[in-house]
Amino acid sequence: MTVTQVKPPLTPWQKIWKEFLEPVVFAVVITQFLATLVGVDGVSMMPNLRHGERVLVPKYETWLHKAGIGDFKRGDIVIFKPPREAAEKIGNLNKSAFGLWEYRPFLIKRIIALPGDRVSISGGEVTVNGVKLDSRWTTDYWRQQGCWDRQSEVANRASSSSIEGQVVNVVPDQEEITVPAKSYYVMGDNRSPGGSEDSRIVGPIAQRDVAGRAAAVVWPIMRKTTMNYNCNLAQAAKPEGEAKLNWRLLTRPAEFDALNSTKP
Repeated sequence: MTVTQVKPPLTPWQKIWKEFLEPVVFAVVITQFLATLVGVDGVSMMPNLRHGERVLVPKYETWLHKAGIGDFKRGDIVIFKPPREAAEKIGNLNKSAFGLWEYRPFLIKRIIALPGDRVSISGGEVTVNGVKLDSRWTTDYWRQQGCWDRQSEVANRASSSSIEGQVVNVVPDQEEITVPAKSYYVMGDNRSPGGSEDSRIVGPIAQRDVAGRAAAVVWPIMRKTTMNYNCNLAQAAKPEGEAKLNWRLLTRPAEFDALNSTKP
């Protein structure tokens, strides 16, 4: 004879946990400690990342780095919050949530230099620890578009108090800076005039403000091969050409390997 055990009915709190709280907790654990998806907003990482693309961010890497295990490397693309002082002075780095509270939106840029590195910029060329970084992986595109910035303040200083003639006074004018401990010097791949508000304007990014590394593009599944840039309007044109699979790993440009042997 088989006896069937009847499970007792769930209490109200058990039902709330099972139907509402458990999925939320599970999702939080996944996104905070394992991996999450982040959308690219804007054109500061063109031509390598386009507006609206979504990237995979392995969060476990960030927790390991903060625990002292490993670190991000030059050439990595990272997601981070801008310094609070910069957000207070640069309007689009400080946003409002329905008028109830203000917050610093996450930005996405590429690590150029690590703690202790010396960075200088002249004529749109970046030098780290006395070695010029070959940036053709992005500057070739901007040269082709006709708007590679080699003249402005940010194209000739490691840190600038102004961008496109607008004084922001977050950082002083310096031809060379040394990246502080537990910080990174980041730049956008967009090298057109005013194309990226990065460490040249907001200063080095503290490790504690880095949410993670963009490891791969996962959306959209397909993308058209060509996207030009209107230098006068400072905006991307409509994509053209053949549609190809967009899934790809975001590897570091090989040119960063030349910096591996340099010392601050």
